Amino acid sequence: MSVRLLVIGRNGQVARSLAERAQARGLPLLALGRADCDLASFHDLPAQADVFRPTIVINAAAYTAVDDAEDNAEAAFAVNARGAGRLAEAAARRGLPLLHLSTDYVYDGTKPAPYVESDPVNPIGVYGKSKLAGEEAVRTAHPGALIFRTAWVYSPFGRNFVKTMLRLGRDRDCVSVVDDQYGSPTSALDIADALLDVAQRLDRDRADDRGGIYHLAGSDPQGALNATGATSWYTFAQAIFEVANSLGEPPVRVEPIPTREFPTKAGRPANSRLDCAKLEVDFGIRLPPWRDSVDQVIRRLIAETVA
Repeated sequence: MSVRLLVIGRNGQVARSLAERAQARGLPLLALGRADCDLASFHDLPAQADVFRPTIVINAAAYTAVDDAEDNAEAAFAVNARGAGRLAEAAARRGLPLLHLSTDYVYDGTKPAPYVESDPVNPIGVYGKSKLAGEEAVRTAHPGALIFRTAWVYSPFGRNFVKTMLRLGRDRDCVSVVDDQYGSPTSALDIADALLDVAQRLDRDRADDRGGIYHLAGSDPQGALNATGATSWYTFAQAIFEVANSLGEPPVRVEPIPTREFPTKAGRPANSRLDCAKLEVDFGIRLPPWRDSVDQVIRRLIAETVA
């Protein structure tokens, strides 16, 4: 049986990356947007999904406005928790494997070391709480579902930190960036490749219904085994401008600031470092070093701007 991918969420970074990477592999993919499949009011898959005859479902849809979620908890939980659970029920009824995306925000960020999947969860904001509730709903409705927690996602698509830095760098010669929050920058294109690898493996071995939670984030630039690829937003910004400057963009000075000087409505985990060893052991998947991936994304964005 060949893989046929049903992706929920059409316009997000991961969904658009999945569409691009699936096309490159010759894999049929149907992506449903909010107009076709709104998780906020989800009850069942639309008829067009069943006509497509998917072999696997990927939930790449989410309410991701972290600060807005503080004032719109009902909307966040409708999509990230209840909608995710109902989608899992629909996939389970049809006997379809489900890959579900989650986030580093399920942790409070107080652990001094990288997080492993078995660490206690304790989200500090509405967004994280809604995503954790979604994980629980998905696991209840579809015990064989695979949940992937990722972090600091960027890509050539949509809005993200890399694109924001490049935009600011064209208007300013200096930007201030938080230097006391640490995480693992992750390309949505790399996420897409990993999810497609998992999907194709599940297609080859239909009895592989292990289920469970996995961390999926960029790896260490030096390639050290089990390293987390962690950096601060400040050093991430420095890396972005180094690449951009080498490609002809104007030089930009980056000033480090503490979180208290950049207040936001929702709190952010100070430590979002994710240990991805479990994914490597169980699936043989390890994302590329984040510096390599961000280099590729920046080169593509600048080339598209010039064109």
